[in-house]
Amino acid sequence: MPTYDVGGEDLTLGATRRKFTLEFKTEAAHRVIDSGRSVAEVAREFSIAEDSLYRWVRDERRRMEAASSTGDEPLSAAERQELMRLRREMAELRKDNAFLGMPAA
Repeated sequence: MPTYDVGGEDLTLGATRRKFTLEFKTEAAHRVIDSGRSVAEVAREFSIAEDSLYRWVRDERRRMEAASSTGDEPLSAAERQELMRLRREMAELRKDNAFLGMPAA
């Protein structure tokens, strides 16, 4: 595969981009928002690009602002963690149900 030097960074054609879940993006953004830590510090901790994290923080702050303007309070850190845990549990239960619904081979 051809490799190109772009801005001091080697880029390989055909390299796949990482995709992040909404839960991951929200958690990373709240590490910055709730803790007061810098975007650079949190980006290093999660091994993600700073510009991506800046965008996620901006989007989450906008979402929080929109929620508060409609009278809805944004979720607390504990509520977000519980919501993520419940979503994971639901995904597992759906997999179990799909498996149990399969005909025997």
